Amino acid sequence: MKNLIRKAVIPVAGLGTRGLPFTKEIPKEMLPIIDIPTIQFIVEEVIAAGIEQVIFVTSRGKNALQDYFDLSPALDGFLRKKGKNELADKLQKIGTLCEVLSVRQKEPLGLGHAVLCAQPIVGDEKFVVCLGDEIFPPWDQLNRARPPVKQLVETSQELNTSTVGVMEVPINETKSYGILRISEDKITDAPVKVLGTVEKPEPEKAPSRYAIIGRYVFDPIIFDYLARTPKGAGGEIQLTDAMTQLCDKEGLHAVNLKGCRYDIGNPFFYVKAQIDEALRRPELARPLREYLKTL
Repeated sequence: MKNLIRKAVIPVAGLGTRGLPFTKEIPKEMLPIIDIPTIQFIVEEVIAAGIEQVIFVTSRGKNALQDYFDLSPALDGFLRKKGKNELADKLQKIGTLCEVLSVRQKEPLGLGHAVLCAQPIVGDEKFVVCLGDEIFPPWDQLNRARPPVKQLVETSQELNTSTVGVMEVPINETKSYGILRISEDKITDAPVKVLGTVEKPEPEKAPSRYAIIGRYVFDPIIFDYLARTPKGAGGEIQLTDAMTQLCDKEGLHAVNLKGCRYDIGNPFFYVKAQIDEALRRPELARPLREYLKTL
């Protein structure tokens, strides 16, 4: 089946408060996993799903993100002059991964508003949304076989509907996520129809344990709903509120994503990602294992 979904929106305008003080001047999406910024994992994931154009929704001080995916002729020439052609080739590949555009979110009005800011570039096409602090790295076998965005894109095209990636969380963690009301008791391998969403409910009010985990495919009608969505939880325009309207009319299906996931804003998962990536590299794996044995 030919991929008709060509554009991915990555909201990166947030203040990165979970990463302070490091993120005071540096975008949280540039936090490195060893020497690879987290944003690169996300961009490579959408490219693996056939995406051709990445749209960053940025804010003041986020220029480093777009610069990272640009070519750097001066640096390229310097490295090649020093005989570091392999490193120069690696940087050149990053600069030619895909077309990268950006649009500003001038006020911090929430995730829903950030997605709405991308409407002039997305137009009337179906599109992907990826949150910039969640990665599904390709070193995990499941992620490598079926990258999460690719799963959602394929399901969206098969069912002609919008799709959202979910995972099952402990009931005491529902207040940290957007939680779904679904048409079945459990989501297994088949996509399930979503009946509604609730933003960060207390455990006793959670309609299920299925949490939205930062990967979506939307029909462009979502922009109409976002434009009419009033401020909700936290005084922000919530994407989940517009998604509930989408459920009622055009339809939305949830896909249970089973690959390895890291929430980079969570210190434990950030450290875990560093360790897992280091163990994947032969030059780091042996000394790291020896070091860990001494602890």
